[in-house]
Order: sequence, then structure tokens, then C-alpha cells
Amino acid sequence: MLAKRIIPCLDIKDGQTVKGIEFENLQLVGDSVKLGKYYSDNGADELVFLDITASHEKRKTLSKLVTRIAKEINIPFTVGGGISSLQDAAAILSAGADKITVNSSAIKNPELISLIAQKFGSQFIVLAIDARLENNQWVVYKNGGRIKTELELFSWSKQAQYLGCGEILFTSMNHDGTKNGFALEPLKLLTKNLNIPVIASGGAGSIKDFETVFSYAGVEAALAASVFHYKEIEIKKLKRQLSLHGISVRDYQ
Repeated sequence: MLAKRIIPCLDIKDGQTVKGIEFENLQLVGDSVKLGKYYSDNGADELVFLDITASHEKRKTLSKLVTRIAKEINIPFTVGGGISSLQDAAAILSAGADKITVNSSAIKNPELISLIAQKFGSQFIVLAIDARLENNQWVVYKNGGRIKTELELFSWSKQAQYLGCGEILFTSMNHDGTKNGFALEPLKLLTKNLNIPVIASGGAGSIKDFETVFSYAGVEAALAASVFHYKEIEIKKLKRQLSLHGISVRDYQ
């Protein structure tokens, strides 16, 4: 059995890590590079860095920040925000990132997924999907959750897999920052209907939430922010508890 991955997420705005609730009311958390190093040294399996205003403000993710991060951490990390071309992806990977994630740009131009996958391999591209449950349908949003689209979670994820995406990072906007648990039912459907790894995001509030999303929904990885940023959950303790409940995790000593 493949070990489940624990992934802290660092939402970046102007080079600093921020956190909000349901994608709003952002609060400053701290320096992104320092936080990344802390997680790297304390049991995280991977990291995700998302410049959450890059697409909205028509900016590019700063490759200089990626270079600084790469010098400080020794675990894989993914970078997203404002990546809208093959050249953007190449710059981020060259700066030291292990994977890139796309969201709004892929909605605008789905073929971008294929271009990046063909050039660098499917394992290097993660599709981030932000969706909100509305009238019994999971509606996809873009531009950091600001703009509603005509896309639906399950059909869009299937299309992305077909185009060559290597992983799906699904964030439930209804659950984001609430600490009431992950969106279990859509996550379970995603893992059932896709052949690529699914990363759960949005709603982690307790160790039990992680245990449930792995055992019930069957996701390959779980991502969280505030419970790690504010040390409400310590990653090594989380891994020990998961292991005690029969969930395979990577080294946590």
C-alpha cells in the first residue's frame, strides 16, 4: 500500500503566507520560506505554495521566491498561481519546484494541461479545482474563488485526466477554513472515478478528519493550512495516530 501524504499548504500574497475562511478575510501568517523550512524539518511529505492573487491581478508567480524555497527545504514542493503558458511552467520548474499546479489558466485554455504534460511529463502537473456546492452540484470557480464558471467538478476532473494531468487537488470552498472536516462524498466519488491521485483540501480541523478522509474517501494525500500554521496539529503526532489506526504513512520519527 502506498503511504498517504500529508501536505501543508502555504497561500502566498505579496511573498507572505496568509489564511482565510472560505477564501475570504485573509490574515497574515508569516514568512513563506521560513514556514516551508519548518515543515520540511518536521515531518511534512510535500508542500504546496499557491500565489492566490496571481491570476486575479494578472501577475506571475515570482521565480525568485521559488529559488529561495528550493534552497531551504529538502522535500518535494508544488508551486501555483499565474502559470498560464509552457514558458511559465518551465521557469518555475527551472527555479527548483518539483511540480506546478494550474487552475484558472487551465479553465481558460484546457490544452495547457496537455502542453505541459507532453513537455515535462504528467507527474509534473497538478490541476487545482476550487468548487462550491450549489443546488446539489459542485460548481467550479476560478481566479482564487472569485469567478463562477460553467464547469462541474467531476466532468472537469475527468477531462483534465484525459488531457494528461497527473494529480487533482480539490478544494471545497464550502469547507475551506471551517475546520469542520473534509468534503468526504465528492472526494470519495473523485477517487472512485479517476485513475490519478486525488489530494483533499478544505476543512481539516482534527486528526480524526485526516483519518476519515484517508479511510473513507480513499484519497492519496490530504492538504491543510491553518491547523498546521497555528500548530493546532503537529505533523509527527498526526502521522503517529494515523499509523496506529492502520493508515500507511511515511517516516514520522
